[in-house]
Amino acid sequence: MKGQEKSDFLGLVPFLIFILIYLGTGIFLHFKGVDMAFYQLPSPVAIFIGIISAFIILKENFNDKFDNFLKGCGNEDILIMCIVYLLAGAFASVSKAMGGVDSAVNFGLTFIPPQYIAAGIFIIAAFISTATGTSVGAIVSLGPIGVGLAEKSGVSMALVMASLIGGAIFGDNLSVISDTTIAATRTQGVDMRDKFRVNIMIAAPSAIITIILLIIYGRPEVIVEAQNYTYNFIKIIPYILVLVLSLIGINVFLVLTFGIISSGVIGLIYGEFTILKLANEIYGGFISMNEIFLLSLLTGGLAQLVRNAGGINWLIEKIQSFIKGKKSALLGIGVLVGIVDMAVANNTIAIIINGPIAKKISYKYKVDPRKTATILDIFSCVAQGVIPYGAQMLILIGFTEGAISFFDIFPFLWYQGLLFILTIISIFFPFADFYVNKYPWDFENEKSL
Repeated sequence: MKGQEKSDFLGLVPFLIFILIYLGTGIFLHFKGVDMAFYQLPSPVAIFIGIISAFIILKENFNDKFDNFLKGCGNEDILIMCIVYLLAGAFASVSKAMGGVDSAVNFGLTFIPPQYIAAGIFIIAAFISTATGTSVGAIVSLGPIGVGLAEKSGVSMALVMASLIGGAIFGDNLSVISDTTIAATRTQGVDMRDKFRVNIMIAAPSAIITIILLIIYGRPEVIVEAQNYTYNFIKIIPYILVLVLSLIGINVFLVLTFGIISSGVIGLIYGEFTILKLANEIYGGFISMNEIFLLSLLTGGLAQLVRNAGGINWLIEKIQSFIKGKKSALLGIGVLVGIVDMAVANNTIAIIINGPIAKKISYKYKVDPRKTATILDIFSCVAQGVIPYGAQMLILIGFTEGAISFFDIFPFLWYQGLLFILTIISIFFPFADFYVNKYPWDFENEKSL
């Protein structure tokens, strides 16, 4: 990899302006008592301010800066990421419209014994978020049900809500159609299935221990009354199809296209929508990804400006002051992406911002990029799953209508804590490196051997 030789703190200033504006606005509105304070200022607008500042602050003439900006926006990885976002949005929209989410939720709840409510909520949330690629979607789908089950069973509502967000974060981190996975793998130039194989070795033990703890401590004081949940297994097939095709290595574009088609056909057969309504659901899915689409595009442009101005190299030099080898490189990458996520309250943004930096560090210290992608995804998801102002936590607490607060839920965020601990252990004692050791990375040709 050929990197820029220039190193200048000034080159990093536009990124800092973006982060400070986005974070500062959220903090200000939060103390004003505004709901969803950190999401009132659209992130593409915040980064657009950063782009304007780059054109004002950075050296070089305007035309050169504009050419570099367009080059960053048109980066192949950025464009691929954007198209995948659109397809993922369409799949989620069509599948929900034809009743797939409701069927998946009810199917799981039908087979969960009452005494395993907390563990069951975790498992269902993990399945839905893995299949759909969105933690927020899983929380929105299961939140009201989780509150109702907690109220009827006598299980701690805080524990049930914590298990829900834990399962949602599990899928957000692992799903091959999650925006965090897409961002982490594209910025590091690795296949999604390869990242999954490394990631699952850390996430699975964390999930298993969490489930055991939920079974032990999640028993209700009284048995919940039997419920009749209606589901249609046929409507769950698109999720299973997407999971299976992704894991066997089919191109993600084909996977999502098959998912959209299968959900569309099922919806038409069952009369959930007409062809025209299906078209509008697909378009609605595209529209739902507008913010992350624009953010990715504009971030690519800003990143190129910052890179050319020497900002990224300056940051790398500072990080390298405590990086001595592969282990400290991975730890540094993880800490960096975690801090940025806490600043911007969006794990995908955090990965997009830090992706180019992480790739440079990985290649310098010969860290397998499949593990780097895993570290980026895990640390960003852990941070997103514990901050009180993240969309996931805010939506979750909203469903309880003031019955519990973040401070009630925080002690029960077992999955996020275990995932963090096992990831740190995996850095210093690489128990999850079986796959990357079996198929080493060729840094010269940027592919596995």
